[in-house]
Amino acid sequence: MSLTTVAGGFIFLLLLFSSGAVDIGFSLEDEKAQIERFQQYLRIQTAHPNPDYAGAISFLSSQARSIGLKILTLEFTPGKPLLLLSWAGTDPSLPSILLNSHLDSVPADSSHWIHPPFSAYRDSDGRIFARGAQDDKSIAIQYLEALRNLKGRRFSPLRSIHVSLVPDEEIGGADGNEKFVASQEFRMLNVGFVLDEGQASPTDEFRVFYADRLPWSLIVNAVGAPGHGSKMYDGSAAENLMECVEAIVRFRDSQFDLVKAGIRAGSEVISVNPVYLKAGTPTPNGFVMNVQPSEAEAGFDVRLPPTESIDVLRKRINEEWAPISRNMTYQVSYQDEIMTNFIVVTIVCR
Repeated sequence: MSLTTVAGGFIFLLLLFSSGAVDIGFSLEDEKAQIERFQQYLRIQTAHPNPDYAGAISFLSSQARSIGLKILTLEFTPGKPLLLLSWAGTDPSLPSILLNSHLDSVPADSSHWIHPPFSAYRDSDGRIFARGAQDDKSIAIQYLEALRNLKGRRFSPLRSIHVSLVPDEEIGGADGNEKFVASQEFRMLNVGFVLDEGQASPTDEFRVFYADRLPWSLIVNAVGAPGHGSKMYDGSAAENLMECVEAIVRFRDSQFDLVKAGIRAGSEVISVNPVYLKAGTPTPNGFVMNVQPSEAEAGFDVRLPPTESIDVLRKRINEEWAPISRNMTYQVSYQDEIMTNFIVVTIVCR
């Protein structure tokens, strides 16, 4: 997927909410420069637990300045800046367009990478290896390159266009977008349309979604009588938790089979993926190997599409995955349970 094609897709979207026509062609020199700027951004270490927000803000501000965008840095929580870029429209009284992207990335264990995760190495096939390349630094660069192209062609948007680059999305956004949308600064933008991150596309087709899967963090706790490691008995904590894991794996397989068969897209099924297991009595060098623990715990990342019922999933958890009859309890954390119907628009750039 080239940045040239993607930037063209975003220009197309901007034109939907603007006025006039513009040629969106790119030269090879343009594309080379776009990729180099993308790699510069990728080399800034923005992974948790210690993202370099200052470095990211400095780089993005310099890019915005070179394009001619208005720059505003907001800091609702100390040490967690939010960058807001603006391009005034010819009729600023109209509801504006907001393009959103987040600054942070999930952690990266360099020992499991072919190339260092913040080297932005590009191989002979054009593939770039870097943490955050798809989620979601490419989006920020696409926004900026689209605006750079439009500015360079003396295009004038009818509506004002804003770009928000927010912190802490990967850890819930409480100190980022949540405080931003509750602020006076956000209300003054008079936002009428927001475009956020979505699915990467390896072709010239881009899918635009209205709505997102609801993310749940599911933690299942199992308890049972402790015992010597040599004894076999029913209802141990580890056995109960294994029953839970096996039930979830069967459900996951049924959903994944729909994707593999081409019946549904990956975003149209309930995804359930294990993220951690915790049990046993720790020692300085590992675990006590001859004691069965009295407690065991597992965590799962669950994503529920808008077409699925929250009540049905809760019933499944209560009856199949973590029934109280097997000495299991569970907790679900989520930001909200607001889900809307969604439409999918496919945009083809040529």
